[in-house]
Amino acid sequence: MNKYLFPGLGQVNATQGAIFLDKSSDALHVCGENGVKCIASTGERKVEFIAYENHCLAYVKSEMGYPAYYPVYHINKNGPVKAVLMDLDGTSVKSEAFWIYIINLTVCSLLDKPGFELEDADIPYVSGHSVSEHLKYCIDKYCKGKTLKDARELYERHMKREMELIISGGGKKAFIPAPGLKEFLLELKDRHIKIGLVTSGLYEKAWPEIVSAFEQLGMGNPSDFYDAVITAGYPLKKGSCGTMGELMAKPHPWLYAENALIGLGIERNSGRIIGIEDSGAGICAVKLAGYTAIGIAGGNIVQSGTRFVCDAYCRSFNEIIKIIDKGE
Repeated sequence: MNKYLFPGLGQVNATQGAIFLDKSSDALHVCGENGVKCIASTGERKVEFIAYENHCLAYVKSEMGYPAYYPVYHINKNGPVKAVLMDLDGTSVKSEAFWIYIINLTVCSLLDKPGFELEDADIPYVSGHSVSEHLKYCIDKYCKGKTLKDARELYERHMKREMELIISGGGKKAFIPAPGLKEFLLELKDRHIKIGLVTSGLYEKAWPEIVSAFEQLGMGNPSDFYDAVITAGYPLKKGSCGTMGELMAKPHPWLYAENALIGLGIERNSGRIIGIEDSGAGICAVKLAGYTAIGIAGGNIVQSGTRFVCDAYCRSFNEIIKIIDKGE
Protein backbone atom coordinates (compact mmCIF):
# COMPACT_ATOMS: atom_id res chain seq x y z
CA MET A 1 0.00 0.00 0.00
CA ASN A 2 1.28 3.46 -0.95
CA LYS A 3 -1.49 5.71 0.33
CA TYR A 4 -4.68 5.69 2.39
CA LEU A 5 -7.20 8.29 3.61
CA PHE A 6 -7.06 8.45 7.43
CA PRO A 7 -10.04 10.11 9.21
CA GLY A 8 -8.92 13.41 10.74
CA LEU A 9 -5.43 13.08 9.30
CA GLY A 10 -6.09 13.14 5.58
CA GLN A 11 -4.26 11.37 2.81
CA VAL A 12 -1.30 9.44 4.18
CA ASN A 13 1.24 8.87 1.45
CA ALA A 14 4.42 6.81 1.44
CA THR A 15 6.06 9.41 -0.80
CA GLN A 16 5.81 11.89 2.10
CA GLY A 17 7.52 9.68 4.63
CA ALA A 18 4.80 7.33 5.88
CA ILE A 19 5.63 3.68 6.54
CA PHE A 20 2.65 1.33 6.27
CA LEU A 21 2.48 -1.46 8.84
CA ASP A 22 0.57 -4.73 9.21
CA LYS A 23 0.20 -4.13 12.95
CA SER A 24 1.06 -1.54 15.58
CA SER A 25 4.40 -1.99 17.35
CA ASP A 26 2.62 -2.92 20.60
CA ALA A 27 0.62 -5.55 18.63
CA LEU A 28 -2.70 -4.23 19.97
CA HIS A 29 -3.94 -3.24 16.51
CA VAL A 30 -3.80 -5.44 13.41
CA CYS A 31 -4.90 -4.45 9.92
CA GLY A 32 -8.15 -6.18 8.99
CA GLU A 33 -9.03 -7.08 12.58
CA ASN A 34 -11.56 -5.43 14.94
CA GLY A 35 -12.35 -2.64 12.50
CA VAL A 36 -8.77 -1.56 11.81
CA LYS A 37 -8.51 -0.42 8.19
CA CYS A 38 -4.91 0.75 7.95
CA ILE A 39 -1.85 1.50 10.08
CA ALA A 40 0.96 3.90 9.21
CA SER A 41 4.02 5.15 11.05
CA THR A 42 6.04 8.33 10.74
CA GLY A 43 9.39 7.76 9.09
CA GLU A 44 11.35 7.87 12.35
CA ARG A 45 8.72 5.49 13.85
CA LYS A 46 7.91 7.74 16.81
CA VAL A 47 4.15 7.94 16.09
CA GLU A 48 1.83 5.33 14.59
CA PHE A 49 -1.61 6.15 13.21
CA ILE A 50 -4.40 3.55 13.32
CA ALA A 51 -7.30 4.17 10.93
CA TYR A 52 -10.86 2.93 11.47
CA GLU A 53 -13.90 3.61 9.31
CA ASN A 54 -14.78 6.95 10.92
CA HIS A 55 -11.99 7.74 13.36
CA CYS A 56 -8.25 7.50 13.86
CA LEU A 57 -5.95 6.92 16.82
CA ALA A 58 -2.32 7.93 17.29
CA TYR A 59 0.09 5.79 19.27
CA VAL A 60 2.97 7.92 20.61
CA LYS A 61 5.93 5.75 21.52
CA SER A 62 8.37 6.68 24.25
CA GLU A 63 12.10 6.20 24.81
CA MET A 64 11.28 6.64 28.49
CA GLY A 65 8.82 3.75 28.67
CA TYR A 66 5.56 5.73 28.85
CA PRO A 67 3.74 5.52 25.50
CA ALA A 68 0.22 6.86 25.02
CA TYR A 69 -2.77 6.73 22.66
CA TYR A 70 -4.55 9.89 21.47
CA PRO A 71 -7.56 10.54 19.24
CA VAL A 72 -6.86 12.33 15.96
CA TYR A 73 -9.37 15.17 15.79
CA HIS A 74 -11.19 16.42 12.71
CA ILE A 75 -9.83 19.96 12.39
CA ASN A 76 -11.81 23.00 11.25
CA LYS A 77 -9.55 24.67 8.68
CA ASN A 78 -12.06 27.37 7.69
CA GLY A 79 -12.79 30.79 9.10
CA PRO A 80 -10.59 33.46 10.66
CA VAL A 81 -7.52 32.41 12.62
CA LYS A 82 -7.87 33.08 16.35
CA ALA A 83 -4.38 32.11 17.42
CA VAL A 84 -0.96 31.18 16.05
CA LEU A 85 1.19 28.94 18.24
CA MET A 86 4.87 28.85 17.36
CA ASP A 87 7.69 26.49 18.21
CA LEU A 88 10.93 28.05 19.51
CA ASP A 89 14.00 26.07 18.37
CA GLY A 90 14.35 26.08 14.60
CA THR A 91 11.05 27.86 13.95
CA SER A 92 11.43 31.15 15.82
CA VAL A 93 15.13 30.97 16.63
CA LYS A 94 17.86 29.15 14.72
CA SER A 95 19.29 27.26 17.67
CA GLU A 96 18.95 23.54 16.90
CA ALA A 97 22.59 23.25 15.87
CA PHE A 98 23.63 24.54 19.29
CA TRP A 99 21.52 22.04 21.25
CA ILE A 100 22.64 19.15 19.04
CA TYR A 101 26.18 20.35 19.75
CA ILE A 102 25.48 20.04 23.50
CA ILE A 103 24.08 16.53 23.00
CA ASN A 104 27.22 15.65 21.03
CA LEU A 105 29.45 17.00 23.82
CA THR A 106 27.50 14.91 26.33
CA VAL A 107 28.04 11.72 24.33
CA CYS A 108 31.74 12.60 23.98
CA SER A 109 31.95 12.77 27.76
CA LEU A 110 29.99 9.57 28.30
CA LEU A 111 32.29 7.71 25.91
CA ASP A 112 35.41 9.63 26.91
CA LYS A 113 35.99 10.21 23.19
CA PRO A 114 36.56 13.93 22.47
CA GLY A 115 36.39 13.41 18.70
CA PHE A 116 32.99 11.67 18.63
CA GLU A 117 30.44 13.01 16.11
CA LEU A 118 26.75 12.17 15.81
CA GLU A 119 25.63 10.85 12.41
CA ASP A 120 23.20 12.59 10.06
CA ALA A 121 20.78 9.71 10.69
CA ASP A 122 20.67 10.68 14.38
CA ILE A 123 19.30 14.19 13.80
CA PRO A 124 15.54 13.35 13.91
CA TYR A 125 16.12 11.67 17.29
CA VAL A 126 18.22 14.39 18.93
CA SER A 127 16.04 17.38 18.02
CA GLY A 128 12.41 18.24 18.63
CA HIS A 129 11.84 15.94 21.61
CA SER A 130 12.73 16.35 25.29
CA VAL A 131 16.33 16.34 26.51
CA SER A 132 15.75 13.00 28.23
CA GLU A 133 14.41 11.44 25.02
CA HIS A 134 17.44 12.71 23.12
CA LEU A 135 19.88 11.37 25.69
CA LYS A 136 18.10 8.02 26.05
CA TYR A 137 18.35 7.53 22.28
CA CYS A 138 22.09 8.26 22.37
CA ILE A 139 22.66 5.94 25.34
CA ASP A 140 20.85 3.08 23.61
CA LYS A 141 22.82 3.57 20.39
CA TYR A 142 26.25 4.64 21.55
CA CYS A 143 26.65 4.34 25.32
CA LYS A 144 25.03 1.11 26.49
CA GLY A 145 25.49 0.66 30.23
CA LYS A 146 25.48 4.40 30.95
CA THR A 147 22.61 5.89 32.96
CA LEU A 148 20.23 8.68 32.04
CA LYS A 149 21.07 10.35 35.37
CA ASP A 150 24.76 10.49 34.47
CA ALA A 151 23.95 11.77 30.98
CA ARG A 152 21.69 14.54 32.30
CA GLU A 153 24.33 15.70 34.77
CA LEU A 154 26.92 15.93 31.99
CA TYR A 155 24.42 17.65 29.69
CA GLU A 156 23.65 20.32 32.29
CA ARG A 157 27.34 20.88 32.95
CA HIS A 158 28.10 21.42 29.25
CA MET A 159 24.95 23.48 28.75
CA LYS A 160 25.65 25.88 31.62
CA ARG A 161 29.27 26.39 30.54
CA GLU A 162 28.34 27.12 26.92
CA MET A 163 25.41 29.38 27.89
CA GLU A 164 27.69 31.40 30.16
CA LEU A 165 30.12 31.80 27.26
CA ILE A 166 27.32 33.03 25.01
CA ILE A 167 26.02 35.47 27.62
CA SER A 168 29.55 36.83 28.15
CA GLY A 169 30.04 37.21 24.40
CA GLY A 170 32.69 34.51 24.14
CA GLY A 171 30.59 31.68 22.74
CA LYS A 172 31.03 30.50 19.17
CA LYS A 173 27.37 29.55 18.72
CA ALA A 174 24.55 32.07 19.08
CA PHE A 175 20.74 32.17 18.91
CA ILE A 176 19.73 33.82 15.65
CA PRO A 177 16.15 34.99 14.96
CA ALA A 178 14.56 33.13 12.06
CA PRO A 179 14.41 35.15 8.80
CA GLY A 180 11.25 37.25 8.71
CA LEU A 181 10.30 36.54 12.33
CA LYS A 182 9.86 40.18 13.38
CA GLU A 183 7.71 41.09 10.39
CA PHE A 184 5.59 37.97 10.84
CA LEU A 185 4.97 38.55 14.54
CA LEU A 186 4.11 42.22 14.03
CA GLU A 187 1.73 41.30 11.20
CA LEU A 188 -0.10 38.90 13.53
CA LYS A 189 -0.32 41.64 16.16
CA ASP A 190 -1.77 44.06 13.60
CA ARG A 191 -4.44 41.48 12.80
CA HIS A 192 -5.23 41.01 16.52
CA ILE A 193 -4.35 37.32 16.31
CA LYS A 194 -3.24 35.80 19.62
CA ILE A 195 0.36 34.56 19.64
CA GLY A 196 1.68 31.69 21.74
CA LEU A 197 5.23 30.37 22.09
CA VAL A 198 5.62 26.62 22.72
CA THR A 199 8.79 24.65 23.41
CA SER A 200 9.79 21.23 24.69
CA GLY A 201 12.87 22.92 26.12
CA LEU A 202 13.28 23.58 29.82
CA TYR A 203 12.76 27.20 30.88
CA GLU A 204 16.42 27.71 31.83
CA LYS A 205 17.55 27.02 28.28
CA ALA A 206 14.53 28.30 26.34
CA TRP A 207 14.09 31.74 27.87
CA PRO A 208 17.60 33.06 27.12
CA GLU A 209 17.06 32.09 23.47
CA ILE A 210 13.95 34.16 22.91
CA VAL A 211 15.29 37.05 25.01
CA SER A 212 18.43 37.08 22.84
CA ALA A 213 16.35 36.98 19.65
CA PHE A 214 14.10 39.84 20.78
CA GLU A 215 17.14 41.93 21.75
CA GLN A 216 18.61 41.43 18.28
CA LEU A 217 15.30 42.41 16.68
CA GLY A 218 14.73 45.42 18.95
CA MET A 219 11.37 44.04 20.09
CA GLY A 220 11.68 44.57 23.83
CA ASN A 221 10.61 42.05 26.45
CA PRO A 222 9.11 38.79 25.06
CA SER A 223 6.94 38.52 28.19
CA ASP A 224 5.16 41.71 27.14
CA PHE A 225 4.77 40.60 23.54
CA TYR A 226 3.55 36.99 23.62
CA ASP A 227 0.04 36.25 24.85
CA ALA A 228 1.21 32.95 26.35
CA VAL A 229 4.51 31.10 26.70
CA ILE A 230 4.70 27.40 27.57
CA THR A 231 7.99 25.59 28.20
CA ALA A 232 8.71 22.11 29.54
CA GLY A 233 9.22 23.73 32.93
CA TYR A 234 12.14 23.31 35.27
CA PRO A 235 14.55 20.38 35.66
CA LEU A 236 13.95 18.01 38.54
CA LYS A 237 16.99 18.15 40.83
CA LYS A 238 17.72 17.09 44.37
CA GLY A 239 16.45 19.75 46.74
CA SER A 240 14.23 21.50 44.19
CA CYS A 241 10.88 21.03 42.50
CA GLY A 242 10.66 20.02 38.85
CA THR A 243 7.88 19.40 36.34
CA MET A 244 6.68 16.54 34.12
CA GLY A 245 7.93 18.20 30.95
CA GLU A 246 10.45 15.45 30.23
CA LEU A 247 7.75 12.76 29.91
CA MET A 248 5.01 14.88 28.33
CA ALA A 249 7.00 16.76 25.68
CA LYS A 250 6.38 16.70 21.93
CA PRO A 251 5.11 14.66 20.10
CA HIS A 252 2.60 14.47 22.98
CA PRO A 253 0.02 17.27 22.52
CA TRP A 254 -0.01 18.71 26.04
CA LEU A 255 2.31 21.71 25.61
CA TYR A 256 0.28 23.01 22.67
CA ALA A 257 -3.05 22.21 24.30
CA GLU A 258 -2.03 24.02 27.49
CA ASN A 259 -0.86 27.08 25.59
CA ALA A 260 -4.14 27.47 23.71
CA LEU A 261 -6.65 26.31 26.33
CA ILE A 262 -5.06 27.57 29.56
CA GLY A 263 -2.75 30.31 28.27
CA LEU A 264 -5.02 31.86 25.64
CA GLY A 265 -8.41 30.60 26.83
CA ILE A 266 -9.32 29.18 23.41
CA GLU A 267 -11.01 25.79 23.27
CA ARG A 268 -10.03 23.42 20.49
CA ASN A 269 -13.43 23.47 18.76
CA SER A 270 -14.22 27.17 19.33
CA GLY A 271 -12.02 28.65 16.61
CA ARG A 272 -9.24 28.13 14.13
CA ILE A 273 -5.82 27.65 15.72
CA ILE A 274 -2.59 27.25 13.75
CA GLY A 275 0.60 25.65 15.05
CA ILE A 276 3.91 26.25 13.25
CA GLU A 277 6.73 23.71 13.60
CA ASP A 278 9.98 22.74 11.92
CA SER A 279 10.38 19.32 13.61
CA GLY A 280 8.63 16.00 13.14
CA ALA A 281 7.89 15.67 16.85
CA GLY A 282 6.44 19.18 16.94
CA ILE A 283 4.22 18.80 13.89
CA CYS A 284 2.73 15.63 15.40
CA ALA A 285 2.14 17.46 18.69
CA VAL A 286 0.21 20.23 16.91
CA LYS A 287 -1.90 17.70 15.01
CA LEU A 288 -2.71 15.66 18.12
CA ALA A 289 -3.71 18.81 20.00
CA GLY A 290 -6.36 19.30 17.33
CA TYR A 291 -4.93 22.33 15.54
CA THR A 292 -3.95 23.09 11.94
CA ALA A 293 -0.37 21.86 11.61
CA ILE A 294 1.87 23.97 9.38
CA GLY A 295 5.40 22.76 8.80
CA ILE A 296 8.15 25.20 7.94
CA ALA A 297 11.27 24.20 6.03
CA GLY A 298 14.71 24.11 7.58
CA GLY A 299 14.11 21.49 10.27
CA ASN A 300 13.75 17.71 10.20
CA ILE A 301 10.15 17.26 9.01
CA VAL A 302 11.12 15.71 5.69
CA GLN A 303 14.08 13.86 7.24
CA SER A 304 11.87 12.40 10.01
CA GLY A 305 9.19 11.22 7.58
CA THR A 306 6.42 13.42 8.98
CA ARG A 307 5.62 15.54 5.93
CA PHE A 308 2.30 13.71 5.56
CA VAL A 309 1.20 14.94 9.01
CA CYS A 310 1.38 18.59 7.90
CA ASP A 311 -1.77 20.35 6.72
CA ALA A 312 0.61 22.63 4.82
CA TYR A 313 4.37 22.84 4.38
CA CYS A 314 5.88 26.27 3.79
CA ARG A 315 9.32 27.67 3.09
CA SER A 316 8.78 31.06 4.73
CA PHE A 317 6.55 33.04 7.06
CA ASN A 318 5.24 34.94 4.02
CA GLU A 319 3.73 31.71 2.72
CA ILE A 320 2.05 31.15 6.08
CA ILE A 321 0.51 34.65 5.96
CA LYS A 322 -1.08 33.66 2.63
CA ILE A 323 -2.62 30.60 4.30
CA ILE A 324 -3.98 32.81 7.08
CA ASP A 325 -5.41 35.19 4.46
CA LYS A 326 -7.39 32.37 2.84
CA GLY A 327 -9.30 31.76 6.06
CA GLU A 328 -10.26 35.37 6.65
